[in-house]
Amino acid sequence: MPRKLSKKQILIINFIRFFSDEHGLPPTIRDIQKGCRISSTSVVDYNLRVLERDGHIARKPDIARGIELPEDKSGIPLLGYIAAGEPLPDMSTEQWNTLEPLDVLDIPLHLIKNKRNLFALKVKGTSMIDSLIDDGDIVVIESTNQANDGDTVVAWLKMERESTLKRIYYEKSRVRLQPANKLMEPIYTTADNIQVQGKLVSVLRTVT
Repeated sequence: MPRKLSKKQILIINFIRFFSDEHGLPPTIRDIQKGCRISSTSVVDYNLRVLERDGHIARKPDIARGIELPEDKSGIPLLGYIAAGEPLPDMSTEQWNTLEPLDVLDIPLHLIKNKRNLFALKVKGTSMIDSLIDDGDIVVIESTNQANDGDTVVAWLKMERESTLKRIYYEKSRVRLQPANKLMEPIYTTADNIQVQGKLVSVLRTVT
């Protein structure tokens, strides 16, 4: 059974991917140390050896930029649960970044459309059932605070200190969070009471 990745290892993998996309070549160990603010290159090397052992990266010996990521899958951290029904008490955007993942999901790249800054949440509730998002499904979310009308988003309600998964619509002085379930009513709130935490990228379902 694959070992759970630490927060530092997830950070390293994300940095390798970002650096490679930006520069067209992998980072060195010192690049990773600086970019991830890790105390020493030996700590970086230790974590790279663990990641290589567990198949998350490949390394070419004696080559400074010999780190490779598998091209067919991406490791997405499963951070917790999200309400697709009545909002559940949850946490602010700042706290998402400090969570220890419940799991790391190996997701084919074609399902995430080559997007970055992704995390996953397990759905509780059936308010998005007509959008084929059911209780127990896993949603992959792109971390962003920008959304357009009709996007399915993770919305943080500041005063209520709750988050929910809904379609968002901006209506002059208010915002409508619309369920995809004809039996449920929308949530209305003011624009200053809502913060978009991310947009839906993909839905994963386990068939039992």
